[in-house]
Amino acid sequence: MRFERRQVLAGLAASGFSLPARAQAAGPVPATRRGLVEHFTVPAWYRDAKLGMWAHWGPQCAPEMGDWYGRHLYLEDHPQGEHFRRHYGHPADTGFAGIIAGWQAESWDPDAVFSAYAAAGARFLVAMACHHDNFDLFDSPHGWNATRIGPRRDLVGGWARAARRLGLPFGVSNHASHAWHWWQTAYGYDTQGPRRGERYDAFRLTRADGRGRSWEGLDPQALYTGRWMVPPDALADPAALRAWHDSHSGQWLESVPPGARGSAYARHWLARQMVLVERYQPDFLYQDSHYLPFGEIGVQAAAHFYNSAIARTGEFSGVMSAGFRPGEGTLHNHERKAAGEILPEPWQAATCIGDWHYNRGRFREQSYVPADDVIRQLADVVSKNGTLLLSIPLRGEGTLDAEERAILAALGRWMAREGETAIYGSRPWRRFGEEGGGGVRYTRKGARLNALLLDPAPGRLVLEALADSAVERVALAGGGPLEFARGREGLAVELPQDIGGRTVPVLEISGGIAG
Repeated sequence: MRFERRQVLAGLAASGFSLPARAQAAGPVPATRRGLVEHFTVPAWYRDAKLGMWAHWGPQCAPEMGDWYGRHLYLEDHPQGEHFRRHYGHPADTGFAGIIAGWQAESWDPDAVFSAYAAAGARFLVAMACHHDNFDLFDSPHGWNATRIGPRRDLVGGWARAARRLGLPFGVSNHASHAWHWWQTAYGYDTQGPRRGERYDAFRLTRADGRGRSWEGLDPQALYTGRWMVPPDALADPAALRAWHDSHSGQWLESVPPGARGSAYARHWLARQMVLVERYQPDFLYQDSHYLPFGEIGVQAAAHFYNSAIARTGEFSGVMSAGFRPGEGTLHNHERKAAGEILPEPWQAATCIGDWHYNRGRFREQSYVPADDVIRQLADVVSKNGTLLLSIPLRGEGTLDAEERAILAALGRWMAREGETAIYGSRPWRRFGEEGGGGVRYTRKGARLNALLLDPAPGRLVLEALADSAVERVALAGGGPLEFARGREGLAVELPQDIGGRTVPVLEISGGIAG
């Protein structure tokens, strides 16, 4: 299914919004799968950056209960569903629309957050534009957006200005293509208890119900997306209802929803996506999908993003991450994992120090991924030709907690020395690493080889990858030269007694390094 620009623009005009004139100009990247593949390249700015940070923040952070609160609040036996009933009410009476209305983001300071990310070593900065909850965090043709309800501010606009004041590339993430099936739990019901069988708010609410409420004038069906996979009546118990959801709306669907209504939904998604690109001019775009969403519509969205970046910079400068398959004209993404070897083309590992959406329990339990482990993961990713995109979630009010700030500070100290030596601007060596001596990962910068020691111990370390090498010098980054001996079994290096107290120290190795 393909939509011509006139169809998209007609839809925007009907909503009272128009794109800037330059959005209508054709670019060198055609909106075909072959065109994306033939033109796609990963620009140098992204290859050199190696570390980006992401504010994965929206109204689902307001309860501070972790991921997918919007979907799970409608499951009667889910911990988040139980939390919602205790703190907000029964979902037949009030649902996620009420959470949006109450979310004020009162302490949000985009300059403070992005400055903390930059001080921690991030070389590009990303903000969420819309999650599966279908609430746009920018000035959008979709009525359910943060300028009209909740914070009543253009959040993406604030993030974009903050990134550019820091002189760093700016990116956005768009997760809205899955809203149509993700929201179907909101059309369910309790299977037991005094309100058994009573459908939740999404099933009954109409625009007229907003009269006198904070969302007056908005259609709640535009938020919840309408009835696509409504569970049948009289399922026996919570487990049966959850199993029904899991086997229907819980599937990860990239296709256009069925029928004329599905085509209209996909067309509206494309219009919102185009406005996001035209209005905020991102350098980086993360589509939360296994591959380009909505078939040819996703291809049009990708070509539009690439051509917009080319029009702005004069070269292919945009980076679009859109799934887990390489060779499709987008950046190959690995979510919550990393490649097992050096990949021939640059790729990305996207992960988080905790839940994607803020979870206060992580702070109380001190269960964030510690800075040392983040650094080890960064070393592993970069050694294999990757870049790490790291989410540091914000509290509902819009601030970083004390533990997150401590993690960022520790990461920043390491990046200022070891990162400058072995991470930024580096490229993979012929071998990504070896597992002896506590684990080693290799990167190269020019003629110098860097060995990042994941968990070293004092004394003799043998680097087997450098057997029979012509190494001339070995030094500790931030320290002095080290004694070494070349041999058939490897390069033997004498590590100092205090090496175990350092986080991922780096050996700078020069002279006669092949590859």
